[in-house]
Amino acid sequence: MSGDDAIRSWIEKYDVWQMVLDFPLSQPACATCLLDCPGAALCPEPSVKEVRRQMDDLLTKDQELLSQNPKKYEQDRNEDDLYDYNRNITHKSPTDYLMSRSFKRRLKKGFIPYWNRALDFWVWKNYYNQLLEMFNISFDSFGSTSLMVQSRFSYLRRHFPKDLELYESRVAIILTELLRSNIILQKDIFNLSDMDIGVEARLDILKGIEKHLNVFIYDHDLEILVQNPRAFDSFILAVAGQNKINELNQKLPDWVRPTEVAFIAPKF
Repeated sequence: MSGDDAIRSWIEKYDVWQMVLDFPLSQPACATCLLDCPGAALCPEPSVKEVRRQMDDLLTKDQELLSQNPKKYEQDRNEDDLYDYNRNITHKSPTDYLMSRSFKRRLKKGFIPYWNRALDFWVWKNYYNQLLEMFNISFDSFGSTSLMVQSRFSYLRRHFPKDLELYESRVAIILTELLRSNIILQKDIFNLSDMDIGVEARLDILKGIEKHLNVFIYDHDLEILVQNPRAFDSFILAVAGQNKINELNQKLPDWVRPTEVAFIAPKF
């Protein structure tokens, strides 16, 4: 049996009717646009215009603060650049004063309608600094997804059961929300990428989820999740699925096209 057939067989065998994927399920605005294109910079698509308006507003407000009191701004900037290992990274939103240098650079790069989804900007607004500091990643829908993988998924999707509901999420965002809710510890997230203590970090995270989210994990399954990072990531995505079933996920604004993207941003 091929790998593609095995996936379909697994879905049918266990009667899976909802599945959470760490993969973009929707396309950028340009992919489905039927208008005579005036060029990316003049894109008339409402969601693109709204994203760009908000990005411009954030940069304009930051420039106004700099112009009004440049000395205080520079003092606050120097203080913000100092790294405190004891601070909780989730307490400050990327859009709060003072915006980080990295977030400002991301805004200045702009929004590309044939590459970015409106969802990207929503994630930047809420998680940009956390993703960069804790996971050393940014969020670009197709930044780490090759055309080959996209084509394969498009093929697989045509062979899934018609009533299978697919949702999208990201492991890093789920872990950030678990940290924000004091279910897991910040040190465990930092330790996940460590070759020596990553196993211990995964165990601590799983124990925190068991304790706070009314989840029971058999010892045999726990061993698999601790030793296999891919199995661990799949479990974290399943936690987001449970959050969706319990109707606790965050409500996305209309300009993100929430029905189309089917993105789960959990709230614990």
